[in-house]
Amino acid sequence: MFKRILAVALAALLVNLVAVRATSAATEAEKQAKLAGKVKAAVVKLGTGESARVRVVLRDKTKLEGYVSQAGDESFVVTNFKTGATTAVAYPQVKGVAGNNLSTGAKIAIGIGIGAGITLLIVLLIAASDD
Repeated sequence: MFKRILAVALAALLVNLVAVRATSAATEAEKQAKLAGKVKAAVVKLGTGESARVRVVLRDKTKLEGYVSQAGDESFVVTNFKTGATTAVAYPQVKGVAGNNLSTGAKIAIGIGIGAGITLLIVLLIAASDD
């Protein structure tokens, strides 16, 4: 039983290895523009208002935490919960952005995924102990 599971896992890894795409080298400006586009998309997805909580890390290693009060084409505004201070942030200045306004469906899907992973791990451990 364990040998079959191991064979299937190795076959899946082999298929994954063959399906790897080649990546092209991009200039630093292209990488920053791509990251700025991803940050803008993430901020748009989060939306604005007090429910759009966000943690932002800037390129100069400054960390901001609060909610997105405004979002524009070139920048967005982060408002601190405690102080109410607002900080305008240009998209290219951002190194990373993390929001935590997951919908109920997303939370359920994450829970199901974790449960399935744990179940798979238990089945693999039981199969390994049978051999």
